[in-house]
Amino acid sequence: MEKFDLAAYLTGGVENIVKNILRATLKDPRESAFMLKYSMASREASKRRAMYEERGEHIPPFLIASITSSCNLHCAGCYARHNNACCDAAPVKQLTDEEWLRIFQEARELGIGFILLAGGEPMLREDIIRAAGGVPEILFPIFTNGTMIDDTYLRLFDKHRNLIPIFSIEGHQEKTDERRGAGVYQRLITAMDRMQENRLIYGASVTVTRENLREVTSEGFVNDLRERGCKAVIYVEYVPVGDDSQNLAPGDEERAYLDEKLQSLRMEHEDMLFVSFPGDEKSSGGCLAAGRGFFHINSHGGAEPCPFSPYSDINVKETSLREALKSRLFTALRSDEMLTGEHSGGCVLFEQREKVEAILNQENHE
Repeated sequence: MEKFDLAAYLTGGVENIVKNILRATLKDPRESAFMLKYSMASREASKRRAMYEERGEHIPPFLIASITSSCNLHCAGCYARHNNACCDAAPVKQLTDEEWLRIFQEARELGIGFILLAGGEPMLREDIIRAAGGVPEILFPIFTNGTMIDDTYLRLFDKHRNLIPIFSIEGHQEKTDERRGAGVYQRLITAMDRMQENRLIYGASVTVTRENLREVTSEGFVNDLRERGCKAVIYVEYVPVGDDSQNLAPGDEERAYLDEKLQSLRMEHEDMLFVSFPGDEKSSGGCLAAGRGFFHINSHGGAEPCPFSPYSDINVKETSLREALKSRLFTALRSDEMLTGEHSGGCVLFEQREKVEAILNQENHE
């Protein structure tokens, strides 16, 4: 399979999207200023990562930050709730607004160019999102259920163009409401329409299962998103939360179908981004977790390989991002062939979680 450079695709794709919007909006001065600053910052971030690489330190271009464990929805089969990363209890010992701002600023200095804000529902922590807006050198995709879009957030997104909402959707109304709750689909559509009316960039995130695969990759579904102004679609393979949901997880046949559809969609819709996780990792040289391409910080500050591998031996409350990347767990995973070996397209660390737990337990007994 031809090697796919995910980082280059995302960086170049975002620039192309903004350029297209410039033409569509008659070169809105605010978009022009954002585009210029973003392009310069992206080049500077690449230089900084290259500088660290020459010194023998690898800095990934991406970071995933789960800024809260709270959520206002109870989606069926939610992995975060199953592993207690998301719950209804009042948050305890979560990172403060100031601590997250420090992380964002440190990430900027290291050359990290993308920070995906997740949760729970990240828009429950408006102050952190405002802090992210104040770090324009980094692009912040915000993975949200879309139910909290109001005038305040629209003004915030208009002021800080580096904040890009990514709305979670499961397909058309039946599939979305079935998983996320009655009425959620219509609230999502309303939010998308308001984003388009205000000429704001947004994307969509789709949890892919055997049941919705063909619907969410169909021309009808993609064209509907496109006509509503959606500029990116991120397909995330469903991770089962128990034996009773194993049948929903995509298999080899479904992954091959998704890969074929992605190639087709990228050619047909050059003004949009189409990304698959962990599928695109297969053609990017293996699993990108544990700092190879990204890592995850949970709401309490634990540095984890990825959201689907919630194991940590270091906390950024007590250390820097740079030191967290050198953690014994991350180092062990990167030196093991688990990440770079044969990759079927599924989540490697989730499938081999017992091995990850063994590595962590070995550390604890040394």
